[in-house]
Amino acid sequence: MENFAIVIHGGAGTILKDSMSPQLEQQYIAKLNEALKAGYDVLAKGGTSMDAVVASIKVMEDSPLFNAGKGSVFNHEGKNEMDASIMDGKTLNAGAVAGVHTIKNPIVGARAVMEKSPHVMLTGDGADKFAKEQGLQVEDPKYFYDEKRWQQLQQIKKQEKITLDHSSDTTGWVHPKDAEFIHDKKFGTVGCVALDKYGNLAAGTSTGGMTNKKWGRVGDSPIIGAGTYANNKTCAVSCTGHGEYFIRNVVAYDVSAMMEYKGMTLEQATSEVVMKKLKAQGGEGGLIAIDAKGNIAMPFNTAGMYRAYMKKDGKSEVKIYNE
Repeated sequence: MENFAIVIHGGAGTILKDSMSPQLEQQYIAKLNEALKAGYDVLAKGGTSMDAVVASIKVMEDSPLFNAGKGSVFNHEGKNEMDASIMDGKTLNAGAVAGVHTIKNPIVGARAVMEKSPHVMLTGDGADKFAKEQGLQVEDPKYFYDEKRWQQLQQIKKQEKITLDHSSDTTGWVHPKDAEFIHDKKFGTVGCVALDKYGNLAAGTSTGGMTNKKWGRVGDSPIIGAGTYANNKTCAVSCTGHGEYFIRNVVAYDVSAMMEYKGMTLEQATSEVVMKKLKAQGGEGGLIAIDAKGNIAMPFNTAGMYRAYMKKDGKSEVKIYNE
């Protein structure tokens, strides 16, 4: 029964229709569709879920619309510091990079760590060096510079607040009156989960982290079990949101564990984690997940989450707001 499906996200947070220009909305929808189709085409042609995850995430990493790769936010020192991870549900192999500055597509770096090294996670200069040795595409740090992102950093530094992806005014970087900033509020961790024709699951996540982050802060995105997890027995998960909460709650693995040990469905497990456990602690965010049967879940407890899925029959949906 050659079932297959793919789900992607581009970040969760305070994403409101009335603070998004129609042009920007269309750009997001177009880019999400492009990323979705890139992964779907791989699966339709009999490619692996791992290949599909990388294909989809690369499209989003190459777009300045998302806080990953080319659109990564700046840290306190005015540098881009990127994280990514990937996991193969068939073998439970995984790879991750954290705090990298030169890898054009951090998700490709994460996969190289998994396949070409004995390790799971490499960080900083060492990870950049490894990527170069493996012949991956590396860029001068200037490649990642985005003027809007730079302005966000300046704005936040004035307020001296460490801010989250898509955060609202209460935790955020700009007063609602600064409409031009609101309309260009474009950041967000990206992720993808997929089921291929062979019944194998995979998950991947990539991010530029928090604007104005300090001291080499790392969130949940490159941490296996927190931001990314895949196991053919249960599901594949990619998370987005307030990383500290996702790390403390080992969110991605928790979903899998509840399915494995409690016999919960994907829907039940994801809802329990995102809508109950995280919410009770004040942890904002969401996740995308797919199980071995091709069921999908995309719960989030924020105002919006860039998300999309496409199933075997070509049925697809792209959504942004809480609708």
